[in-house]
Amino acid sequence: MVITMNTLHLHSTPAEVKQAGELLRAGQLVAIPTETVYGLAANAYDADAVAGIFAAKGRPADNPLIVHIASPDELPPLCSAIPETAGRLIDAFWPGPLTLILPKSDAVPGIVSAGLPTVAVRCPSDETARAIIRAAGVPLAAPSANLSGSPSPTTAARVAADMDGRIAAIVDGGPCRVGVESTVVTLCTEVPRLLRLGGVTLEQLQAVLGEVEMDDAVTQPLKADAVAASPGMKYKHYAPTATVILVKGDAAAFCRYVNAHAADGVEALGFDGETADLQVPFQTYGRREDHQTQAHAVFEELRKADDRHVRTLYVACPDSAGVGLAVYNRLLRSAGFQVVTA
Repeated sequence: MVITMNTLHLHSTPAEVKQAGELLRAGQLVAIPTETVYGLAANAYDADAVAGIFAAKGRPADNPLIVHIASPDELPPLCSAIPETAGRLIDAFWPGPLTLILPKSDAVPGIVSAGLPTVAVRCPSDETARAIIRAAGVPLAAPSANLSGSPSPTTAARVAADMDGRIAAIVDGGPCRVGVESTVVTLCTEVPRLLRLGGVTLEQLQAVLGEVEMDDAVTQPLKADAVAASPGMKYKHYAPTATVILVKGDAAAFCRYVNAHAADGVEALGFDGETADLQVPFQTYGRREDHQTQAHAVFEELRKADDRHVRTLYVACPDSAGVGLAVYNRLLRSAGFQVVTA
């Protein structure tokens, strides 16, 4: 579905934040900055507005959305129950890149949660995001502000490349600080379960809650008949047009493998200081041990590969520890789980 409209390009000034809030309250779609990635926001209480998100993105209807609030005080109307574990996580990580899945109240339309009895909620740390939520006066449902399946945008320019003409406005708040979507944990299971990795690590969650299980879908494809309890679980995500192949191995093995597959349209994405022996064009996305830089850079580097019309992109596999596990998760899904060991 192609939507054509005049998309306003706004900034994070008080007047334009107020304008964004008015558009959202009127049922329009507005792309907003957060500390993770840019979100495509709509009034979470307005089912018709939320349906517009799915239309603008081309997003499958069985992929639930995350509701964004400006303060933890705004959580109770969205939930039918708030367990004690939620309070501990809120005290530790909100505002911040952590999404909690809780029992849904009747105030939240079913389209937001893809028909599930739960709702995913987070309070972003980005000041502009919270100011827009306050200006709108309602919680905002907001997945990443990109066409479904493509790499998430971390700048307003990348939002515009996908969303100009499809939504009412884009608010430019500068580059996103974290660079990958929020961590998602469900508190609707007997043991808290980690469904998606992001800026809050498994180790940090365990330090607050004790036992936390990690869902198999973090590192493996979701089974065909399984229901996605969180965004980012079920479909191929974060994928450029280029074919992405993850390569496990040390620097020398990575270079040897890529060089053996050199051809027109083949490029590499490696680690700083480990690419000298590559015989194909390459970019880097941080040092091997610098997971924060990798998270900040990975989506932009995937989009740049499309800018260069790369056909096949071999990516050096990050360590699966801390925030590195979040980067690994995004690259696995970007590659459609194509992983080779060099």
